Parts: sequence; structure tokens; C-alpha cells
Amino acid sequence: QAQLIESGGGLVQTGDSLRLSCAASGRTFSSYAMGWFRQAPGKEREFVGAIAWHSARTVYADSVKGRFTISRDNAKNTGYLQMNSLKPEDTAVYYCASTYTSGTSSPRDFYSWGQGTQVTVSS
Repeated sequence: QAQLIESGGGLVQTGDSLRLSCAASGRTFSSYAMGWFRQAPGKEREFVGAIAWHSARTVYADSVKGRFTISRDNAKNTGYLQMNSLKPEDTAVYYCASTYTSGTSSPRDFYSWGQGTQVTVSS
């Protein structure tokens, strides 16, 4: 089972950019899809997007489509979430997670989770 560690969060202003990283342990990183979720205080965990193991397919939530980009480097066992044009409503703890279930956006289908990294966007 993969262990995932997110990094790259921080405090930024509206319109700024951030890139989150998700470092995975183990030799099977390239065999599973990777997703990004976020959770704001008092709200349920929300799907942000996901990328297939081969990087040929990505899917995004409507709220981030066109602003966020997910990528991965299987040689480095690392996934990325590039966030541009950040808004205050993007403020949340961001998590990466792994799944063998193709095309899913349900947190229940993701079996390994990182500890999360805080992103705060000030207005």
C-alpha cells in the first residue's frame, strides 16, 4: 500500500498560483490512478481531480476546470496539482490519494491518503 505525502501548501493572495506535490513511496506508483481532494472547515471532502496511471486521461471538478492542472512523473513517484488563478473559495486542506478504480471521483474508492497540506487564499 502506497504512502503519500503532500507538500507545497501555503498562504497566497487571490489570483496567485501554487503547485502541490504528492510524493509516493513504493514501487507501484505507476500502476494506480491518483486523485486530489480538498476539505474546507465544516464541509465534506470534495473531489478536485484525478489522473490515470498513464497520464493520458485527467478529469476535473467543474469548480477548478481551466484553473487547475494535474500531472504526474512516474519516474519520480510524484504527482502534482498546479493551481492557478486561486480564489478564496479554494481555501482548504488538500489531499492526494490513490486508487485502482478507473474514472472514479468518490473518496470511498481511494484507499491511500496523504496527511494533507493547507492552502489558504486571502482576498
